[in-house]
Amino acid sequence: MVAYVVFTRERMRNPEEYERYREKSRPVNAVHPLKPLALYGKYEVLEGPAMEGAVILEFPTVEAATNYYHSPGYQDALQHRLLGADYRVFIVEGI
Repeated sequence: MVAYVVFTRERMRNPEEYERYREKSRPVNAVHPLKPLALYGKYEVLEGPAMEGAVILEFPTVEAATNYYHSPGYQDALQHRLLGADYRVFIVEGI
């Protein structure tokens, strides 16, 4: 069953660190079975706190999504995202 990793950026704090995250995450994304469905496109918050943008990645399974997030390459890139911006990230199983 498909799964989605959803990233919502709450607040950018350090654009330089965030750019390092983007650079380091590109090769990681290339070796995992993911399909980008939304990448910081136009959005409207209908409920809840404001956000600065969202990304939705589709994976073939929850296991594939979890493996992506916990992979050594993504964990290396993640350190820069944590320094660069505040995010909410979760995996949700599709139907």
